[in-house]
Amino acid sequence: MKNYSTQLIRNVALLGHGGSGKTTLTESMLFLTGVTKRFGKVEDGNTVSDFDKEEIAHQFSIRASNIPVEWNNHKYNIIDTPGYFDFVGETFSALSVAGGAIIVVDASSGVEVGTEKAWKYTDDRNIPKIIYLNKMDKENVNFDKVIADLREKFGKKIAPFSIPIGSGEEFEGFVNIVDLKGRKFDGKKCNDVPIPEEMMDAISPIREMLIESVAESDEALLEKYFEGEEFTTEEIHEGLRKGVLNNDVIPVLVGSASKSVGVESLLNMVYDYLPSPKDIDIYKGVDPKTKNEIQRNTDENEPFSALIFKTVVDPFVGKLSLFKVCSGSITKDMEVFNPNKDENERIGSLFSLRGKSQLDVSKVIAGDIGATAKLQYSETGDTLCDPDNPIEYPMIEYPKPCLFMSIEPKSRGDEEKIGSSLHKLIDEDPTFVVERNTETKQQLIGGQGNMQLTIIKDKLKNSFGVEVELTDPKIAYRETIKGKSDVQGKHKKQSGGAGQYGDVHIKFEPCTEDFVFAEEIFGGSVPKNYIPAVEKGLKESLDKGPLAGCKVVNVKATLYDGSYHPVDSNEMAFKIAASLAFKKGIKEANPILLEPIMNVEITIPENYMGDIMGDMNKRRGRILGMEPQEGGIQLVKAEAPQSEMFKYAIDLKSMTQARGNFTMEFTRYDQVPSNLAEKIIAEANEE
Repeated sequence: MKNYSTQLIRNVALLGHGGSGKTTLTESMLFLTGVTKRFGKVEDGNTVSDFDKEEIAHQFSIRASNIPVEWNNHKYNIIDTPGYFDFVGETFSALSVAGGAIIVVDASSGVEVGTEKAWKYTDDRNIPKIIYLNKMDKENVNFDKVIADLREKFGKKIAPFSIPIGSGEEFEGFVNIVDLKGRKFDGKKCNDVPIPEEMMDAISPIREMLIESVAESDEALLEKYFEGEEFTTEEIHEGLRKGVLNNDVIPVLVGSASKSVGVESLLNMVYDYLPSPKDIDIYKGVDPKTKNEIQRNTDENEPFSALIFKTVVDPFVGKLSLFKVCSGSITKDMEVFNPNKDENERIGSLFSLRGKSQLDVSKVIAGDIGATAKLQYSETGDTLCDPDNPIEYPMIEYPKPCLFMSIEPKSRGDEEKIGSSLHKLIDEDPTFVVERNTETKQQLIGGQGNMQLTIIKDKLKNSFGVEVELTDPKIAYRETIKGKSDVQGKHKKQSGGAGQYGDVHIKFEPCTEDFVFAEEIFGGSVPKNYIPAVEKGLKESLDKGPLAGCKVVNVKATLYDGSYHPVDSNEMAFKIAASLAFKKGIKEANPILLEPIMNVEITIPENYMGDIMGDMNKRRGRILGMEPQEGGIQLVKAEAPQSEMFKYAIDLKSMTQARGNFTMEFTRYDQVPSNLAEKIIAEANEE
């Protein structure tokens, strides 16, 4: 692929609800631009962007794919993102480098949750966008209703740039309202046709609205408008472009990606209205040493800097890093600096990635997206820059994991293989984490939802040859005491030769610290040199309480008396005596079971409030407060036991049609209700 100058590049993210047709639209673009000779289909598993084994098996996108195409002597980097909400990290990666976005809407379904989320993600980042109303040829499509729904949801910015000719199975094409051209599909391609006379009444008010938007974009044009003068085609395009770039106008285009209807017009609109990297603001970073702010312009003549926005791990090819050049340019064999890792990297191969195909390039310039293989230190989110002009860009922000599962190998001896395979998958997906719970001795994997963790499991089997089982994690319960006790622990062993003798009297009582050891020995009843052994024996006993074998906390032990044997006493004997005292003392001091309580923050649309509060009560949760947010959103603050929250990520999606999200972190331990404690203790003793 040839090199394009910065102003001839467009970086565009494809967003939308799952099943709206993003991957099909990508295939249509590849077909129309002559990259492919056949039109791939998701159900046939032969699309360019969904090439991963798991994507083919599940028939939906699970990773963002960069698909470069050439159109009107421009280069478009189209980034096809997954619609499934578990893979939102891929969308965040794509939006970190996209200048514009196309939100694909299934016209037969209208505004869906994925549409709302795509709008929010682009609005939060002030990314200009175009809406493509796909599947206009499906039954029961009502164009006017979809436009009304879009306007109700997103405001008066919504501006139809085309209206359909025919509807449902009789959908034949559309009228381009901006250029006043008709386009009809003849079964193979779209052709220019005269505008049907009967459509002029519907076109006039919409065109008038667009002309008003043009007038408002510039004072000279506004004056011209009030004087009743006609705008030229160039003035209309320029005025609308300003409106789109400022997010004041959101064009809506109609079509059918599977028949390539409206796709040529969409490609032209990307060129006409979405920003080139030259239109993007300057990039802000910091000096890695001084942390002072530095800026870089999207200019080939500036010092080189780039952001790695995605990593692809291939068991055969190795690690591929996708990056966007923010300033300057990069060539093969160049040495670059990674300020995040404080390491230099040498760039070997340099290419443009189209799905899984690597298109060799000699140079990647400011504003363009490139890829390289086998970087030694660099990860997703890292900056690469000129070693003599270092700059560090902000890391990409990803959502935290909200669903954790325990992972265990099906075959013994696969632990090491699992560890190295999981590490590679973390490189690929920053929203996925691996943790070790030292108390329950379990390895946990965490992600955005059940589907993401299922895909991880499938990848381990299909790509790395290791089978695992996912189960609910164990709870790290704790034990403590509510009362006091005073006990003796005596260890006496006599069996020919040297015996063992240790005798301690210890008081146990609750305290606020994890464990406190005190000694009040008078008259040397326990010699000073054995007291550390007593403390050690107690500390080692803390790991296994008498109720359910859990860690014991908030206990004070006071050694106040005992006895010893001048020959048979030793450190081991006193250590054993202390552990005997511990078991007896904790049992006699009213032991109770404690469970971890989580601090939960739930963000939901206001109309789900009743369901969320009712559900939280069922989970033994407690609502602490509510804070209204922008756009009819509520932030609910609550506390709930961890044992009730394991599947909350799945349940919250179900209750709110995936509109709600939450974060959760540990806050403290509380007593388990007695009826539940009995059950937990019985299960632990069975194990």
